[in-house]
Amino acid sequence: MIKKSIESLQLEAAQSGSNTLRRSLGGINLIAIGIGVIIGAGLFSLTGLAAANNAGPAVILSFVLAAVGCAFSALCYAEMASMVPVAGSAYTYAYATLGELFAWIIGWDLVLEYSVGAATVGISWSQYLVSFLDKFNIHLPAQLVASPFELITLADGTRIHGYINLPAVLIIVFITSIIIFGTKGSAFFNAIVVALKVGVVLVFIALGWHYINPENYKPFIPRNTGEFGSFGWSGILRGAGVVFFVFIGFDIVATMAQETRNPKRNMPIGILGSLIICTILFVLFGYVMTGLAHYTAFKGSAAPVAVAIKNTPYEWLFIAVIAAILIGYTSVILVDLLGQSRVFYSMSKDGLLPQIFSQLHPRFATPYKSNIVLCIFISLFAGLVPLKVVGEMTSIGTLLAFVMVCLGVLILRYKQPDLPRAFRTPFVPVVPILGILTCLLMMVSLPLDTWIRLIVWLVLGFIIYFGYGIKNSKLRRQLQ
Repeated sequence: MIKKSIESLQLEAAQSGSNTLRRSLGGINLIAIGIGVIIGAGLFSLTGLAAANNAGPAVILSFVLAAVGCAFSALCYAEMASMVPVAGSAYTYAYATLGELFAWIIGWDLVLEYSVGAATVGISWSQYLVSFLDKFNIHLPAQLVASPFELITLADGTRIHGYINLPAVLIIVFITSIIIFGTKGSAFFNAIVVALKVGVVLVFIALGWHYINPENYKPFIPRNTGEFGSFGWSGILRGAGVVFFVFIGFDIVATMAQETRNPKRNMPIGILGSLIICTILFVLFGYVMTGLAHYTAFKGSAAPVAVAIKNTPYEWLFIAVIAAILIGYTSVILVDLLGQSRVFYSMSKDGLLPQIFSQLHPRFATPYKSNIVLCIFISLFAGLVPLKVVGEMTSIGTLLAFVMVCLGVLILRYKQPDLPRAFRTPFVPVVPILGILTCLLMMVSLPLDTWIRLIVWLVLGFIIYFGYGIKNSKLRRQLQ
């Protein structure tokens, strides 16, 4: 099995010059980046779907279960990121522990996670935009705010199919243009919108708490319908697999390692700090949201916050929250696109993808060609695919990446126990094993069609790897 040595990766991390990414991020920047992507589409949209279809008010238990699974994985990510502070995240870690084939699998899987994640946020951003404009009697053509696979009910009761979700396409294009101009500017923009989003969540919790109707929590765990994942305890488990999407973000912090000052210290701070802060906010948010409206009211809605706010007297809060969400969503898309292009950058530098994905802009030192290619792919995905499909695809892709990272920590602790580690995962091997088991459990709870899409995606990846990557691998050429 061909592997990269930890020593070679550490030498790569120490490189500087015109053909390397600029180190401009500190610990606070990384926490902001993590929070920026974690507080987004999952919290404001998938929370309602999980409550309506899977867990009812017990969706807050789904949050807790998902957070526990994330905590195990986050500790492993922090150790790996402190040891191997280079772009690529789980892809790079797998290259050093499991070999090139597994690195390709996880890299291709990360493409699914970040690309589909950005598309998910773009779709939800579009639906909130429609809600916001409706308040001002501005109505976008129904066919231009939905995918061809979605049925739209018009005011007169007529049902038609959408053409394309145009706002979702345009927001992806806009954010890509910001990213191309540099990581430092992207981080500043992200910090502003993160502050706004956290403020909105706190205001929603504080004001909404006074209007909670205790009757909405009855039954707290709705009776199972006879189908696995449809309420009951199995619904809580499946709900955890669905809302797991909301915690995605701390792993994207790891992709920014080569653009971080003192990464051995700041990477664990960014990864663990963003996860802890967001877990507390999510549990409080889910409790208030399901207390303001009965869980059945969220069925079919990608904008559950709007549904919940209608049960408060704060008309201005609806407008303020929707406006802030629209602005805040842009940071989620920004960080997803940043993470995706950095994974492609690493895979291209290794020769597994064409050189175009690692070519940096002569002035801004960003992989601009990769950004443009991704923009085309992701914007079309956002414009043509429904929200439910892309949300579950992102969750299963992320869970698989977490399994690989936890496994990587176990392997390195066994094979190279004396390597310097700025951060050490506690209670090894218990924590990595629990991380693997928890993530696998949530993967198993996801629907069969989500697994089928994952398998199809991985098969496509194998075709590319054996058709191109294995022939152009720089590591293989060095060993020949």
